[in-house]
Amino acid sequence: MKREITDLIDRVKADCLVGKPQKRDTIIALLDLEPGSQEYAYLCRAAREAAMVITGKEAYLWGAIGVDFAPCSMNCTFCSLGEAWGIVNHEVSYSEEEIIQQIRQYVSCGVRFIVLRTTEFYSVDTLCQFIKDIRAQVAGEYELVLNIGEFDVQTANKIYESGVSGIYHALRLGEGRDTAFDPAQRNDTLNSVHRSPLKLIHLLEPVGMEHTSEEIADVFLNSLQHGVVISGAMARIPVKGTPLGEKPQVSDQRLAQIVAVTRLCGGKSVPDICVHPPSKEAVMAGANVVVVERGAVPRDGSVAEELWNGFDCQKAKDLLTECGYEVVQKRDQER
Repeated sequence: MKREITDLIDRVKADCLVGKPQKRDTIIALLDLEPGSQEYAYLCRAAREAAMVITGKEAYLWGAIGVDFAPCSMNCTFCSLGEAWGIVNHEVSYSEEEIIQQIRQYVSCGVRFIVLRTTEFYSVDTLCQFIKDIRAQVAGEYELVLNIGEFDVQTANKIYESGVSGIYHALRLGEGRDTAFDPAQRNDTLNSVHRSPLKLIHLLEPVGMEHTSEEIADVFLNSLQHGVVISGAMARIPVKGTPLGEKPQVSDQRLAQIVAVTRLCGGKSVPDICVHPPSKEAVMAGANVVVVERGAVPRDGSVAEELWNGFDCQKAKDLLTECGYEVVQKRDQER
């Protein structure tokens, strides 16, 4: 094992625990370590040790609901919902009653972050009314998060006032290359979230073998500049029929490496780190949030009427507890 690498990791871990940020070159150096190497293993151990301190060994479940399964004209090359790929052959849109029933199920099994995910042009006004009704009808210690299209700061404030606490939004890897979105427009929405009371959740995604350490580092640093509070990594899932459908998925080790870097380089300002799909390797490398999801899933060619890939709340809890966490629904206010 190279002493200069272990010294670097030790220094980054110490910085992490006191909230000191890292420079781009340092982040790239950690991302450039060979997955499976001794240095990689040392990185993952350091990230896990930091996670145990920062989280107080608390972990959370994230429950996503894909509200509408419909063709999207934006045609992201990794997404099953792209209109041009012809994968969506029938449309499904959950009613408010169906959404509320699914949220009750999530709340009853201890999900903390409940995310309503829609296609790009779904009505924000409709969602805000849903949120008000959900808050009125479903009691519990949970947070509501939206994953929607682009919006301005006035809309961000309106969303917050309806009862939403956070927004999932990302400048994605390959933005403007593998998507039809202008990266500047995505950043405008990130700015809108940052200027509002909403919390920003922003994973590094969709991570593929095609993405360099430099690109990953730049997207991560951009998210930090916009005040991200939950980071982590989401793998690109090869969906047959999409332009990127034949490119293989990243290894669990590479995904865990990226998770470890977000944990160590996010520091105390990013207390929660998520990995998706679930991976024991990544949870052991610093992740403390995993995802269960149903409905429209952009990583699948059909609606997940049951939980996607059979990964349910109990399996999520078992994974997290096996890795040394206590799964809770409400954050300890002391951390």
